[in-house]
Amino acid sequence: MKFNEVKYQDAATKAYLGSPSIVRTPTGDLLVTHDYFGPGCPRNHEDEEHLTSVYRSSDEGATWTNVTHIAGAFWSNLFVHDGAIYLLGTSQQYGAVVIRRSEDNGNSWTHPRDADSGLLFASGPRREPPNFHCAPMPIAIKDGRIYRAFEDMQGTGWGVDFNSTVVSADADSDLLHADSWTMSNRIAFDRAWAPDEWGELAGPGWLEGNVIETPAGELVNILRFHSDPLADKAAVVRIHDEGRRISFDPTEGFIDLPGGMTKFTIRREPETGLYLTISNNNTDPSRPGQRNVLCLNASEDLWHWRRVATLIEDDLPLAWEDSMRLTGFQYVDWQFDGDAIIYLVRTAYDGSHNFHDANRVTFHRIDHFRKLLQGDDHGSAP
Repeated sequence: MKFNEVKYQDAATKAYLGSPSIVRTPTGDLLVTHDYFGPGCPRNHEDEEHLTSVYRSSDEGATWTNVTHIAGAFWSNLFVHDGAIYLLGTSQQYGAVVIRRSEDNGNSWTHPRDADSGLLFASGPRREPPNFHCAPMPIAIKDGRIYRAFEDMQGTGWGVDFNSTVVSADADSDLLHADSWTMSNRIAFDRAWAPDEWGELAGPGWLEGNVIETPAGELVNILRFHSDPLADKAAVVRIHDEGRRISFDPTEGFIDLPGGMTKFTIRREPETGLYLTISNNNTDPSRPGQRNVLCLNASEDLWHWRRVATLIEDDLPLAWEDSMRLTGFQYVDWQFDGDAIIYLVRTAYDGSHNFHDANRVTFHRIDHFRKLLQGDDHGSAP
C-alpha cells in the first residue's frame, strides 16, 4: 500500500498512536500532531495518557520532521486563527479543557498553567467529575464566534456516561483567557431516546461531536453514536444562543451517516456547497465497528449522505475476518487544500495486534477531489 508515514510505533512497545490532526501553517508548511495511548505509553503523575508529538513537512508531505513534544495535551486538534496556530483539547485522558498557541510555525507552544494562559475549564482530580473528553474535532466559526464540541464523562461508563456540551468564544478575544469562553449546558444520552425499531443496543452513547453550520444557517453538533449492533448512525444536537444552550429532540435527532459508529470529521466545501466526510462506512453487517475500509462521503443537506469513493482498503493477504480484526484506517482528520484534500489517518496495518491499537500515522491526499463529487460511489479514488 502506498502512503507517506509520519510516524511508526512498534506494537511491541504497547504504546499506540492516536488523535491525528493536520493543518497548513501560515508559512505554507504542513503541521501534524498525534498523541499516544495504551499500557506502554508515557503517563503523567495521575497515571493518565497525556503526551502529544508535533511534526512538520516542508515538501508537501513527502517527508516529515519531529519538531517537538507537548506534555499535558491529549485528544487535541490544530487550527489556524489570526495568523497563529492553536492546539485545543484536553490536558490528559479525561482531563481539563486546555488551549495552546504557537507563533513560530509550531516550534514552541504556550503552556496552560492557569486561567490566563490556556486552562479554560478545569477538571477534577483523577477521574472525579468533570472529566472532559473529545477527539481532534474541527472548530466552527459563525458570526464572529468560535465553537468546539466536548463531552463530560459523568460516571465510569465509556460512551453511556458522556454528556454532550459545546464551548465557544468571541473570535476576536484572547483565546488563551478562560473568561473569553462559555460552556453550554450538558446533555446526557437517555436510552429511552433510541427508536424502538432499533431493538436493544449495547451501551448506547454519544461522543466526539462535530460542530457545523447547516444550509439554513443554524449550528448543530453532529455526534458519533455508539449504536452496536447497528451501524452508521449519528445524533444531531442543536446549538442555541451563541453556544450558551444546546438541545436534543429524539424525534428528529438521529440520522443515517456512513461511519457514524466511529470518529468522523465533517467540513463544507465552499465551491459546491457539499458537506464531506471521510469515515469508516460499514460494509459488513456482522461487524458494526469495522474500520478496514475508508470512504469519502457527501451530503447536500447534512441529513442525507451518499458514498462517493472508496479511499483505502486493506491489501494485506489476510482472510476477511482477520482483516477486520487487525487492520484499521480510522480517526481521520482532513482539510481542503486547493484542488486537493489532504488527510491524516490513525493506521493499524501490517504488524498491529488489533485494528484499534494503531502502529502508524499516515498522510494521504486526494487530487482533483471535486471530480469525485459528481455522482455516487465511483470506486477507488486515484
